[in-house]
Amino acid sequence: MSLLPRTAEEFSSAEYWEKFFKKRGEKAFEWYGDYNKLCGVLHKYIKVQDKVLVVGCGNSELSEQLYDVGYKHLTNIDISETVVTHMNQRNAERRPGLTFHQVDATQTPYEAASYQAALDKGTLDAMASEEEGALARNMLTEVGRVLTAGGRYVCVTLAQESVIKLAVEHFVQLGWAVRLHCLQEESSAQEDSFALPVFVLVCTKFRQPMPTPILEMCLGEDGAPVRHTQVLELLSAVREYQAYSVLRKRLRTSTDASSTLSLTLCHTKTGLPRYTLTVQDCPPGAKVPRSNQFAIFIVPQGSETAWLYSSSEGQKQLAASANFRRLVIVAMHRNQEYTDMQAVQSELSPMVMDLAPPGMPANQQVPFLSVGGDLGWREEVSRGVSQLSGEYCVENVKGEDGELYRRLVFLSNAALVQSESRLVQSKTASGLKKKNKTKNKPTAALASSSSASLSVDSGFLCCTHHEVMVAGLAMLGVGMPKSKDVPVSVLLVGLGGGGLPQFLRDFVPSVTVEVVELDPTVLEVAKKWFGFTPDDRLTVTLGDGLERISALNKEGGRLFDVIMFDVDNKDSSVGMSCPPAAFVETTILQKVSNLLTPKGLFMLNLACRDSALRKSVLERVSGVFPNILSRKIEEEINEVLLCSRGEETSDSTCILPSLTQAAKNLQSVLDSNRTESDRRPHIDIAELLKDLKVA
Repeated sequence: MSLLPRTAEEFSSAEYWEKFFKKRGEKAFEWYGDYNKLCGVLHKYIKVQDKVLVVGCGNSELSEQLYDVGYKHLTNIDISETVVTHMNQRNAERRPGLTFHQVDATQTPYEAASYQAALDKGTLDAMASEEEGALARNMLTEVGRVLTAGGRYVCVTLAQESVIKLAVEHFVQLGWAVRLHCLQEESSAQEDSFALPVFVLVCTKFRQPMPTPILEMCLGEDGAPVRHTQVLELLSAVREYQAYSVLRKRLRTSTDASSTLSLTLCHTKTGLPRYTLTVQDCPPGAKVPRSNQFAIFIVPQGSETAWLYSSSEGQKQLAASANFRRLVIVAMHRNQEYTDMQAVQSELSPMVMDLAPPGMPANQQVPFLSVGGDLGWREEVSRGVSQLSGEYCVENVKGEDGELYRRLVFLSNAALVQSESRLVQSKTASGLKKKNKTKNKPTAALASSSSASLSVDSGFLCCTHHEVMVAGLAMLGVGMPKSKDVPVSVLLVGLGGGGLPQFLRDFVPSVTVEVVELDPTVLEVAKKWFGFTPDDRLTVTLGDGLERISALNKEGGRLFDVIMFDVDNKDSSVGMSCPPAAFVETTILQKVSNLLTPKGLFMLNLACRDSALRKSVLERVSGVFPNILSRKIEEEINEVLLCSRGEETSDSTCILPSLTQAAKNLQSVLDSNRTESDRRPHIDIAELLKDLKVA
């Protein structure tokens, strides 16, 4: 039977604690650890010569052990007469100077400023469990009264949010300095051990209240303090440590292949995210070699957004191919420096062992796996803030194929690459390289030395859904001999880095493209960093895409051969990341239909994880466009819908064969049109169209 209180009222009742200690007898009750676990941090803040008030001492051995190592000025108080009598009898002979008094911690008889330290192990947690926290506030007020200037309240606590918030806010209002130590739990598989870590709260009284709060967090007893500016920031850090401890407890005692657990490790000095660890267990019954218990996989920098590493499906596939009982997938963060693979292994080794599967032998070797044996490469070339989309960065990365890529990433959703283009060495830089006879210079090092020597390859589309949209032009007959010089008009909602519209302008003859982009910052980034150059055949209208479509529909007289929606959804709470829901409402779809030529195409980049929502979207689209072909993107949730108002088709047999020749015609036209730098398009139209299905 549990001896712990069942209600808040019991915690604050003297009668309850009388019964508690009578039932427990002489056995010491050590809340949150004994002297051996706490001595390091206690000696750090309480001097041997200090007069110390031990609040709510209970029958813990902590005061006895402190006394034995030299702390001779301890005043122990507790509300329970039983425990006070017992502790005085227990120490009368061996520790005659150690006294215990029956005193209510909210109303003590001691003079003001008479103690240099107040020690509390679990008492705050007990008192703060009262619903309004009045009892705890009274105790903290009394502690503040009896402490001298420079005195410290040292509290051992589980730091449950309501408790720690009450205490921190209380002392911040008084102008005290507040520091929290999170004590790392020793590895233990005992069922009755605390899942939450133990914290030590240290609040220091100043002669004059501090005008600006000092709020600090330390990992372990000697961890460097990380400064926080607000109470909420400190509480958030507490929650992160608690979540980590709960996760460690769970991983030590069980495995679960059905769930994917992730946690973020922060830099001890800056507090910034440094590693994200995802734990993937093998399914029950899987045949795993006995030696393959546990491994760490390091994701190369710049590859963390790839499907294999970022999606739960990809991570399961990676774990299955690695064939370990437990695989921890480690992604590195932006704005952090990593020396080499050996340094990362040394940094992670002490921490990742906490995540080892249950029952793994202590001497088991844990391999670190990677792609190509290196950390990858990333270089940030620009950072800024968009009023509409928040902070962003432009970065160069080296792909697993060895090529260099430039990316636009909005940091509010750092796992998503907003735009990506492949980089190539400019002709000028190439000539200089030959002249200087540089040998075996790493590609990444070349990029780092001068981003100006690199240019965007406009003939390479990094996004498969962009390639499918281009391939879809074959359905219009683009490239057929009789339509060689027939103009093609395109309306594209969503600019990104400008790769798709620029490809259309550069390689599709007689095309004109109007791009509608909501965010002026995106346009500036595209021009400056992605080589986007509008002209009379490629124009940009800044504004809301829905409003532009409504305005064009209202004006009348202007029709497009193709209308493309390639716009992401900023609302991550819904199951559709592309497009925003308003773009697939029936009223908008009808306006899109009105703006298309009789044989025109509506192309929609759809990314929807919610099957019911996807079904609803398809029903609305088919209500306006009876003929819909779908091309799903391998290893992505994206699919491109190619929609027309032609006669409804029950199967694809009458459409797809005719596309075979159309694909060849379009491919021929694209290949014959080269940019000024003599670059050819890297696209296979026939391959892109072969997997079209009727939606």
